[in-house]
Amino acid sequence: MKALVTGGAGFIGSHLVDKLLTLEWEVVVVDNEAAASNEEFYWNTRTSNYKYDVGDYDKIFPLFEGVDVVFHLAAESRIQPAIENPIQASKTNVVGTCCVLQCAREQGVKRVIYSSTSAAYGLVNDPPLNEEMPRDCLNPYSVTKCAGEDLCAMYTKLFGLETVVFRYFNVYGDRQPVRGQYAPVVGIFLRQVASGEPMTIVGDGKQRRDFTHVSDVVTANISAATSSNKEILGNIINIGNGKNYSILELSQMIGDNYVYIPPRTGESRVTLADNRRAKEWLGWRPAMTLEKWITQWR
Repeated sequence: MKALVTGGAGFIGSHLVDKLLTLEWEVVVVDNEAAASNEEFYWNTRTSNYKYDVGDYDKIFPLFEGVDVVFHLAAESRIQPAIENPIQASKTNVVGTCCVLQCAREQGVKRVIYSSTSAAYGLVNDPPLNEEMPRDCLNPYSVTKCAGEDLCAMYTKLFGLETVVFRYFNVYGDRQPVRGQYAPVVGIFLRQVASGEPMTIVGDGKQRRDFTHVSDVVTANISAATSSNKEILGNIINIGNGKNYSILELSQMIGDNYVYIPPRTGESRVTLADNRRAKEWLGWRPAMTLEKWITQWR
């Protein structure tokens, strides 16, 4: 099998690349190293690597030749930077996704697996959040990622390209972004503790998140790539642990030195995945808990 992984030098993408190689897949990686919250990028020397932008159709098109499965993880994936620069978020998340889908279609790729976000659920839905609930996009990040979802559904219905859409819930783990104030919260807290700084809790700290380990996200992607279950095609699947924690609870697992900073706009209050679809359609189960991982880290 041959895979193309966009964003394959980043956090989730690099873990996926490493796993595919252990399964003896041939892997092509595309990453423009634009993620500002990444302290470093993880290029694997056993893959064919290209520092291209996914929105550059002419450059990326030849890379899709002979590819069986595309894992599309490249994105502007932080909420606050997307609020600050919605044009760039749209270029990456909408135009970039359309370029990836069109290249896949024209080069005869069998399946595209698209990484989306639980931010699609917003504030109007009561947890646990399931895939049939209405979208409530609060910011340019969720709007543009949901546009990518719609493009995937359209390419399946109109052009017959097999697509699978995953909505991730707060992914964490080794290699997680830690740079800047808008990196994911687990990465920020660990960086602050390592530097002897207090952890910065946004708002009252009572907002709750479903934290999902990167290894479980990788397992879901590989399951979707190899599944023969037609129910997954053109559909959305939550990938979340099915248990949530407050940000205050998270900080207290890590240490006791924290301070409060002002709340931010455009963010959900509570996320909690209904992951029955992933379990039923893919046979997927989360294997890592937040408590276990933090215990290992400590």
